[in-house]
Amino acid sequence: MLEVNGRHYALPKQPTVVVCVDGCEPDYLAQAVAAGRMPWMKRVLAEGTAIVADCVVPTFTNPNNLSIVTGAPPSVHGICGNYLFDTASGTEVMMNDPKWLRAPTILAALANAGKTCAVVTAKDKLRKLLGKGMSGVCFSSEKADAVTQDENGITGVVQMVGMPVPDVYSAGLSEFVFAAGVALMKTRRPDVMYLSTTDYIQHKHAPGTPGADAFYAMMDGYLGQLDAMGCVIALTADHGMNAKTQMDGTPDVIYLQDHLDAWLGAGAARTILPITDPYVVHHGALGSFATLYLSAADLPKAQAQLATLRGIERVYTRDEAAQVFELPPDRIGDLVVVSERSTVLGTSAARHDLSGLDAPLRSHGGVSEQRVPLVINRPIAGLDRQRRWRNFDAFDLALNKAQ
Repeated sequence: MLEVNGRHYALPKQPTVVVCVDGCEPDYLAQAVAAGRMPWMKRVLAEGTAIVADCVVPTFTNPNNLSIVTGAPPSVHGICGNYLFDTASGTEVMMNDPKWLRAPTILAALANAGKTCAVVTAKDKLRKLLGKGMSGVCFSSEKADAVTQDENGITGVVQMVGMPVPDVYSAGLSEFVFAAGVALMKTRRPDVMYLSTTDYIQHKHAPGTPGADAFYAMMDGYLGQLDAMGCVIALTADHGMNAKTQMDGTPDVIYLQDHLDAWLGAGAARTILPITDPYVVHHGALGSFATLYLSAADLPKAQAQLATLRGIERVYTRDEAAQVFELPPDRIGDLVVVSERSTVLGTSAARHDLSGLDAPLRSHGGVSEQRVPLVINRPIAGLDRQRRWRNFDAFDLALNKAQ
């Protein structure tokens, strides 16, 4: 039995695979199953364990993937966005460097206990965070052709998988993750494997559309193969996804920096969008969660004015947001703004290039994208379905309840 971040985990008796399907609003599964595109998932929903859980807010990739692999909220592990304002250096930076991670991962603890571990993630931005302290295989689809034994614990990934490295803006980037997982299970049979996809498809295709159903049909086939090899599988998501448009199909955006400059004067406040990462073509760096840095004197006025804007769900002070969303207070702004389900937040209109959007905007970040699936391919008796389940309960269920 291991203790990691105050929780206990049994060592796996069977190969265990935890899957984070990026952007998997529960309705994606419902629609694909209803359309007959996910026969494996249909059986698991009937015979295994299926829960609708909450992810962490902000409902972005980095905070939730790190919550899943640490079994803890951002207040413990410190990763509160894809992007932050580093007050120590006065610069805006990506939260990709492992130095930002404040807590050990379950994967590292399992590896240290002698279990073989493997991590496959779609985008390279997550690889070093997920693999921090973990000996074993750890690589991304994006950089699969550049793996080395020293850096990734493996060579010849492209040959092993039998697929070329996909374009980063494609469904193929996620398919490579699943194909690599199946190949690793066939050739190395790791004790524990973590697979994390990208939400390119979910940003472009709503549940039940042909593009979405094709993606989930693909996923179902690979999961079925892992199941047939005797794996315990826990599937969850880092966040849901919603349309963020006006009735004419254009993005419904509140440009916070423009408002703040008008109210307080140019340069009096700084808007940070934690959704920002190197891959913004499909969402334009627009999400439903923002943090603001401003003076104590300006804070009451800004909070009151922002709360009057149509599309704003809530404006929190730093302490309120840290408590409500379990966030590290030293890494969020003086104010935290959450927008409503159909609305996103931007900085200044001039700073967002939306020319890459070739479909009506779908995005995430707020409370409205907090509901995610938590599915285990084993029945778990006596499960308390009235408690609040979290996506970061995935390893607990997979290792402690489903073996």
